[in-house]
Order: sequence, then C-alpha cells, then structure tokens
Amino acid sequence: MNPALRTLIVDDEELARLRLRGLLQELAEPALEVIGEAADAASALALLQARPCELVLLDIRMPGRDGMQLAAALRSLPQPPSVVFVTAHGSHALRAFELEAVDYLTKPVRRERLQAALQRVVQRRWPAQGQGGARLEEPVLVAHTRGQLRRIPVAEVLVLKAEQKYVTLRTAAETHLLDDSLTDLEQRLGPGFIRIHRNALVAARAVRELRPHAEPGGEESWAVRVAPIDEWLLVSRRQLPAVREALGRR
Repeated sequence: MNPALRTLIVDDEELARLRLRGLLQELAEPALEVIGEAADAASALALLQARPCELVLLDIRMPGRDGMQLAAALRSLPQPPSVVFVTAHGSHALRAFELEAVDYLTKPVRRERLQAALQRVVQRRWPAQGQGGARLEEPVLVAHTRGQLRRIPVAEVLVLKAEQKYVTLRTAAETHLLDDSLTDLEQRLGPGFIRIHRNALVAARAVRELRPHAEPGGEESWAVRVAPIDEWLLVSRRQLPAVREALGRR
C-alpha cells in the first residue's frame, strides 16, 4: 500500500485554498495528508524546508514570484515534489508541461478531475505495486457512467469526441462521459492519441485506414477508419498533415 501523499496548497486567495482543502477531504482515495498552506512562493519554500512533501497544488498568479517561477525553483530541491497547477487561467498549460507538471486544472475544479490528477501523481511517484516483479498500474481516465464514476484504462480508449458540455469516450464496448476538455486530454495523453478534428481525438493504435471521403455536394474530404468499432471519422483539412505525419511515424 502506498504511503499518504503529503500535499502543500499554494494559492494567494484564502477562499480558494479552503475550497481545495475541502475537495481533498471529500476524496476517499488516494490517501493524502495536507501538510500546510501558503499564500506566496516565499512562504511555500520556507514551509517545504521544514516539511518536505510529494505534491504541491499550485496557483499561477500570486504576488511576488508567480507559480511558474516557483515550479521552476521546486525542480532544484533535493527531492522535488510533483506539481499540479490549479488556476483560473487556461493559457499557461504549455509552459506548465514544459516544467514537467503532472497536470493542469482550471478553476472551478471538479472533484473527479482533481481525483484523476492525484491518481496520476501516485502513478508517477509510486509506479510499482508490491515488491519484485510487480506490474505498473496502468493509466486511467475517470468517467461518468449511469451516475457513477468509472476508471477506464487508457489502453481501452479508442475515440474522444467533444459534444456540447462533455467529452464522449468510446471503447470497443461502451460509451462514457468525461468532464475534461478535449485540449486537456490531448496534453495529458500525449502522442498515443491523434487530433483528427477540432472536436475529436483517436487512439493512434486503432487507426486502420486514411482515405478520401466524398462529402455531399461533391466536395472531397478525408476520413480515418477506427478499429475494432469499424467506424469512419472525418479528418479536418487543418489536421490532415498532422494525421498523415503521425500515421507515417507508426
């Protein structure tokens, strides 16, 4: 069993820290311990000198050094904590992942989204379960199914499609709903998934064909066939070069 994930909350707004602490207390897993709170980078570094931790939940805009600068400073610690950004601003995600952040959450944070981020931290810090030849815990996405939360192994995901307020996740046998944005999912899942359209990602391993597709009116477009559901999905002109490149790498 993994030890409790020691966690520091860093946000200059007291109400934001209070809400985040409340969300953490609602989670049954993973096990964690909030070691403290800080309103700025200097206070956070001072607290970490006295009480090292495994995770920092970090806002970006703060007085003095901002969250990005603090994240860069944390990397130089003898035992750097994992960082999950929690911010009202969605425009810094690329820089966050350049700093090796585990995840990037936008306020208001949903409980299931926070739980998924914490699970990713645990998977990175304690990948082996048990001793010796233990297998690695596989990455998952947390989905809604008939009013319950389900952990869907990423290895089973075939298609992610943005539809109104949710993202639809397709496996070979089921359909689920996610609260995450498609852009966030694309950043988290990495090169194993291909953006084929502004509203769709597909698992690269599941793509079997790329061919021209006749649109009504005679206009030509392109589509990919996704196995094993044997479904054709449209590829936008903008994404066609990237799709070809990704399939060529395979």
